[in-house]
Amino acid sequence: MSSPTTVPQTAAFGTVIAGTMAVATSRNGRFEHAEVVPTAPLALDPAAHALHYGSVCFEGLKAHRGHDDVVRLFRADRHVDRLRRSAELLCLPVPDRELVIDMLVRLVRANLAEVPAPPGALYLRPVLLGTDANIGAAAAPSQDALLYALASPVGDYFRADGPALRLAIETELPRTTPQFGQVKSGANYAMALGVIGRARADHGADQVLFAPGGDVQETGAANFLLLDDDRVVTKAIDGSFLHGVTRESVLTVAADLGYEVEERDLDVEEVLAWAAHGEMALAGTAAVLAGVGALVHNGCEVQVGDGSPGPNTERLRTALLAVQRGQAPDPRGWTTMVSASSRGSDEGRSPRAAAGTDLLGASQRS
Repeated sequence: MSSPTTVPQTAAFGTVIAGTMAVATSRNGRFEHAEVVPTAPLALDPAAHALHYGSVCFEGLKAHRGHDDVVRLFRADRHVDRLRRSAELLCLPVPDRELVIDMLVRLVRANLAEVPAPPGALYLRPVLLGTDANIGAAAAPSQDALLYALASPVGDYFRADGPALRLAIETELPRTTPQFGQVKSGANYAMALGVIGRARADHGADQVLFAPGGDVQETGAANFLLLDDDRVVTKAIDGSFLHGVTRESVLTVAADLGYEVEERDLDVEEVLAWAAHGEMALAGTAAVLAGVGALVHNGCEVQVGDGSPGPNTERLRTALLAVQRGQAPDPRGWTTMVSASSRGSDEGRSPRAAAGTDLLGASQRS
């Protein structure tokens, strides 16, 4: 295997794009076999449904290079399930699960040399968009679609050794509309941009914790958790916010480590009171698990703990990264080894997710 790429320290997360992408198109709702091709601009009709009526969704997941130099894709099945659910809710053609997983595995394999060493990773961005060329289709879904996936070698989104995050609490505006909160669509992120921009300008905030009517939900790009030495508490899943794969993974790891996991409603007053004795963190594919050091509520700052990322946040982050990088057992089969295959027939084979199994046919090595 060639030496892993090095992500420039000055490169912002997601700005370096690997030289190979994957593409699949649908005709009458049925997707064709995916192709791995050189990364290049897309040819898109200016009347494409996605450009006019927002029929687009995406995902974000990572492949990690372990200290053993093995590359592992993390929880591709769950991310693909979420992409397919987003497609259903946006009335887009839904790609077969096996097609998308195979597409992602092949993309990682084509870009193995681009997977950085820790703490970096190869971030994958599959995108699904409606392509019907009809500017009069405001009341009709797109029958055809384009599915493509980019790869981006990245470093930390929030530096692990950096300062804790500063969150402004927003109690009037929601991050998105309740019926599409679980959809990973650009419109949901765009709705939050104005609120986040104002919070940065007015309060120096890194992110906004959306709590419409006092109901604590999520930040603009990550799920929100409360932690202490005994518990991890977060809002119970409903349709109003994104069902984070990292959130789910952190809660599972926390239970394995003996924490009591509580999924329930949270209000702003409980969160403010928690700041005096506990920890807070953001969970997401990009952020992993990032500590919160301060809240801003009604213009007043509330310090969280001693203002630095807490020991429980660091413990859970380290435990999750250990699984992702192959340094800890993976009893649930969350990781998939991806290596260069010597058998060309593997190229089009439908992968299967199983503990200790390489989706490209190579056996697990210790």
